[in-house]
Amino acid sequence: MKMFIPALRLSVVLMLLCGLAYPLLTTGVAQWLFPAQANGSLIEREGKIVGSSLLAQEVKSPGLFQPRASSANYDPTASAGSNRAVASPEYIAEMKVKLAALRQENPSVMLQIPADLVTGSGSGLDPDLSPEAAEAQIPRISQATGLSEQQLTQLVKLHTQGRQLGIFGEPRVNVTELNLALMDLEK
Repeated sequence: MKMFIPALRLSVVLMLLCGLAYPLLTTGVAQWLFPAQANGSLIEREGKIVGSSLLAQEVKSPGLFQPRASSANYDPTASAGSNRAVASPEYIAEMKVKLAALRQENPSVMLQIPADLVTGSGSGLDPDLSPEAAEAQIPRISQATGLSEQQLTQLVKLHTQGRQLGIFGEPRVNVTELNLALMDLEK
C-alpha cells in the first residue's frame, strides 16, 4: 500500500498532463497558428463544405479533371494502396484495363501516358496530379465543356504548384481545387 498510493498519484498526474493538458495545448496552438490546416484544409463554397484540399474525390463527369485512381474508393476512413507488386500478373492486367479505359475516355491522349493517370497513390487519396497528367485530359474536357484548350491549359498552369521550398517533391496540380476553378469558369 505504501508504494501503491504514490504510483496512483503519479498515474493520475501523468494522465492529466499527457492525456488532457498536452492535447489541449497542442490543439489550441494549432488552431491559433494554422486554423485551416488544423481543421482539415476544408474547402468551403457558398457556406457549404465541398471537400478538402488534402483528399481526392471521385469524379465521374467527363467535363472535369479525373484524380488518381483510388484503391480505397475515395473513402477517407479506408486509406489504402493496392499493395500489388508491379511485376504481378494481376497488376499488369489491371494496368492494361486502366490504359484501355483511359484511351477510350481520352482518344487524343499522347503515346507517353503519365503514370499517375493509371496508378494509385500509396494512400489511395492523393489529391494531386502531375501537370502532364492534367494536361492530357484537356482535349476531353474541352469537348465536354466547350471551353477552349487554351483556356484549360491556362487554368492548369494557374493551379500548378512548384516544388516545396524549391527542392522537395515534384510540380503538382490539386485536382479538387482545379475542378472547383473549372466549375467557376463554366458559370
